[in-house]
Amino acid sequence: MKSFFKPASLLGAALLLASLISPTLAAPFNETWSIQGRAAPGERLVFAHFMMGIVAPRNSRADWDADMMRAKQAGIDAFALNIAQDDYTRRQLDLAYESAAANGMKVFISFDFNYFQPVREAAGKVAALVNDYGVKAAQLKIGDKAVVSSFLGDGTNANGPLNIGALKAEVRIPMFFAPNFAPWNTQNPGQLDAAFNWQGWVHDGYGKSPRPGQVKTIETGDSEYRSWLGGKPYMAPVSPWFFTHYMKYENKNWVMGTGMSWFERWSEILRSSPEYLEIVSWNDYGESHYIGPLSSKHADDGHSKYVNDMPHDGWLEMAKPFIAAYKARQSSPNAYINKDQIIYWYRPTPKSVNCQNDPLGGRPDGWDMMEDSVFVVSLLTQPGSITVTSGGNSAVTWNAPAGAYSQKVPMGVGAQMFDLSRNGKSVISGTSPKDIVNFCPCGVNNFNAFVGQIPFEPFGTLDSTGLGEFSAGLTTGNCKPQPTLGGRTPGSGGSNSDNPSTPTPTPTPDPAPSPIPNPTNCNGGTNRKDVSGNLSGLCEFACKRNYCPSDACVCTSTGTPLLPVWNSPDGCPLPGLGSEYNGLCSYACSNGYCPPAACTRNSCPAK
Repeated sequence: MKSFFKPASLLGAALLLASLISPTLAAPFNETWSIQGRAAPGERLVFAHFMMGIVAPRNSRADWDADMMRAKQAGIDAFALNIAQDDYTRRQLDLAYESAAANGMKVFISFDFNYFQPVREAAGKVAALVNDYGVKAAQLKIGDKAVVSSFLGDGTNANGPLNIGALKAEVRIPMFFAPNFAPWNTQNPGQLDAAFNWQGWVHDGYGKSPRPGQVKTIETGDSEYRSWLGGKPYMAPVSPWFFTHYMKYENKNWVMGTGMSWFERWSEILRSSPEYLEIVSWNDYGESHYIGPLSSKHADDGHSKYVNDMPHDGWLEMAKPFIAAYKARQSSPNAYINKDQIIYWYRPTPKSVNCQNDPLGGRPDGWDMMEDSVFVVSLLTQPGSITVTSGGNSAVTWNAPAGAYSQKVPMGVGAQMFDLSRNGKSVISGTSPKDIVNFCPCGVNNFNAFVGQIPFEPFGTLDSTGLGEFSAGLTTGNCKPQPTLGGRTPGSGGSNSDNPSTPTPTPTPDPAPSPIPNPTNCNGGTNRKDVSGNLSGLCEFACKRNYCPSDACVCTSTGTPLLPVWNSPDGCPLPGLGSEYNGLCSYACSNGYCPPAACTRNSCPAK
């Protein structure tokens, strides 16, 4: 399924391959995988699809570095750089290869054949890029062959398929060709080294929303590809979600394959152990299956209307132990879970909410197949009791085993609260920064997912470039082109409401934590209950790093704290906030977390 930047720009769907690493079976999950040399044939590799069509605003290698480092730390081996023929393509390829080389990552090109037309005559253009970039240090190689992939190109486009013989004749280096060709369009895979299946969602058999009587599973696609490839390597898709809402781009307005599929697909991957896998995607915001941060520098093609305040960082966090287990060819991620976490996600509204005046169109195709649920994955070091309270619904409690476990609860309008307890005592708990509401935020039918983490972790937000088209066409006048959550925890006025006549229900206060007096190695905390809840995110961030000022925060756990990094400009409180914000804003902003509802880096007093 293609994704669009502008008509004539890039942003299709593509593939991502991976790089080289050879983890030992006993390697701990939190080890940083080393990527050296080239991948051996048969080595399990993880790729991540990267959309080049929205990164024209990047100006230097530094604009790429954070993506490279974050992906590498998660165990992703390489980005598959999905390209078209935009005037900035070579410039951004240069920067991507440079950043990958500097950060120990690998990359390779995935040609989007929506934009190499006519496809049957594109061999020369493709070969020229392979010859230029396949020799670079950061190029992913399998054996001695440079990996090359595609989105489509097998005849599903007009004027296809690609002439593989002509391509191989013009490529001057050994090439591992692993395109997104399908069994039903390519009778003989003999000219391929491997093949990638794009359909990582339950669909109708034609790449659109499933409907009653028309449901094709991802596993059916796996079987079709494996049978067709006859023993050649298979690149399997893994994707968390698919919602797109562009009426101006070929009426792209559908939702499919969502719910608990992120967890279920990873579990299936560990059972079937395909040779390679591709995560779809790192940054395709327009199709809502991104797992990279919103702060990843990119331009807005209109997606910001349903992406703003909708982080997916938790999906990447959930994937980490599964990635480690897949590479070690283990059938369970449990050996790689070394801390207690709860990952949760849900849509911002029940599916019955229908914005009649949505400038992007009505509810998406497939809306009626969606579940009104809150989806919860626990990653536990030992068994525990999990309680979820969704809005006005009664609390739901279940016993979760050690390891990875999934559960869902009915969606309720209001605050979303989560708690893990053992022996009657709360271990970790929190309230999501984003409520579920019974109206359309910003007047838009939004079937994207909000993904959160317990314990709370700060998340990235869209910048002004990423919000460039936010206001275009919106009829709700008080919905501004800016993040409203800012990576904050609840209690900070972070409702995304654009409808002041519909108040957000007040969350039930969490029980007061037991403070630890005079801690010397604090690694967890929250705001004091007698101060503003707006301090909660700052206290959680700072106390994890052994800075837990008693006038604002209470330390709730001790142990090994996180180390401060001091790599960002200093900050200060917003005008009108109390003195208890002074040290917290200075500390947090200097360490990269500067929540806009509490702190600023502008007009701070000289020190």
